[in-house]
Amino acid sequence: MTKFFPCLLVAITFVACNPPQSSSLPPLPEDMNHPAAQIELPETERPKNIILMVGDGMGLTQITAGLYSNDNQLNLERFPAIGLHKSYSSDNLVTDSAAGATAFSAGRKTYNGAIGVDPDGKSLYTILEEAEDQGLATGLVSTSTIVHATPASFIAHEKQRSFYEAIAADFLDTEIDLFIGGGKKYFDRREDDRNLLKELRQKGYHVSSYFEEKLEAVTVDYSKNLAYLTADSDPLTYNQGRKYLQFASELACDFLDKRGANDGFFLMIEGAQIDWGGHANNTDYIITEMLDFDRSIGAVMDFAEADGNTLVIVTADHETGGFAINPGSTHDTIVGAFTSDYHTAALIPVFAYGPGAELFNGIYENTAIYHKMRQTYGFGELATGK
Repeated sequence: MTKFFPCLLVAITFVACNPPQSSSLPPLPEDMNHPAAQIELPETERPKNIILMVGDGMGLTQITAGLYSNDNQLNLERFPAIGLHKSYSSDNLVTDSAAGATAFSAGRKTYNGAIGVDPDGKSLYTILEEAEDQGLATGLVSTSTIVHATPASFIAHEKQRSFYEAIAADFLDTEIDLFIGGGKKYFDRREDDRNLLKELRQKGYHVSSYFEEKLEAVTVDYSKNLAYLTADSDPLTYNQGRKYLQFASELACDFLDKRGANDGFFLMIEGAQIDWGGHANNTDYIITEMLDFDRSIGAVMDFAEADGNTLVIVTADHETGGFAINPGSTHDTIVGAFTSDYHTAALIPVFAYGPGAELFNGIYENTAIYHKMRQTYGFGELATGK
């Protein structure tokens, strides 16, 4: 494995019980005028496909703990471009996953809890929706529920992340080619008595779930969109037996590659439970989820290297837990410590490989990731939205 993993100096900001609100934050960047929005790549240097991988809650220390616990190596070392993003939201120095993912999906800072909407609650046009409108295949994969904040922010428009049933219903307003994650109950046991799985089948989707068959046993029909629900509510932890992320990532790459053979695809893959390990202040939980995510990164990198026309971006929405590796730690035993059971405001690493990867070097706002993705696709002038 090629080693290219320079040390990054990351300042971890500890936020106490009353984090600063919008009045103490600097003015929001002019997202539409961000330098990344002016980038023009020659058509021959643009990727056909973009895969955005989000390790929820994955700060530099989470990565380091996984590295040292895995024979001092990770698939993340295969990435030639490394940057840092500023993760704060529009109303808090410490972002949540909803605002963080909306920054990636739509290029706007918004308030904590917002799903694909701006600070005024207005729907934003996401990169997934635009890719769909441009004729690309699209997909979402998560080790959380598929209606959780990170995947939801790419496909739904709701004022609060807790509106799970409304978020599930938003899936019916799209033509997303593939989605894999938990949360089956939000689709078929709802307060409004709608059966969204039946409605998806009526739309022509192949729909399956853990209740019917394992993901590995699904007979893939490339002529149909695919929806697979991995759990009724939250999926299990990796240690409890949830092992689907690497396979789901491989399946999604293959499926969308065939579905988007002419125009390409956009895929977001989330390793959600690194964050949950941080919230639980559980070092082993963090490490096992980090390594599961890294194996999935390896599978995606294998696809991208063989394909030659795929941009892979790996980052996180925020760090969780104020996680540190304390004295007494060894390569075999990590002695972890925490400053919080919530998120922190640390700068977040960004890794990139493939056509346009060099654009992700440096330090920039989290919203710039959206603009860089649009420009590498060559989408041109920013659309006004739906």
